[in-house]
Amino acid sequence: MAEVSVRFHPLAAEEAEAARSWYFQRNASLSDAFFRELEVAVQNIAEGPERWPSCHSRFRRYLLRRFPFSVVYRSKGTVIIEVLAVAHHRRKPGYWRGR
Repeated sequence: MAEVSVRFHPLAAEEAEAARSWYFQRNASLSDAFFRELEVAVQNIAEGPERWPSCHSRFRRYLLRRFPFSVVYRSKGTVIIEVLAVAHHRRKPGYWRGR
């Protein structure tokens, strides 16, 4: 089986970094916990991208357990996953669809 490559859209990478920075300003260990949970999410998505529910028809969403964020992604072929957003649950739904 081919190894899956996970790529972040530049705006999704910015969202992840902004969230990490926000948590760091409040508590460094919380920032680390956010980043670790995001890493686990990406690893789980890479291992089985079809396991998580679809949203907006052609995308999928992985909910972080401890933090109010979703990792929104799509498969591009069989070996590439593109993360379109690290979306806070209070943001406007679907704001990332144009990416």
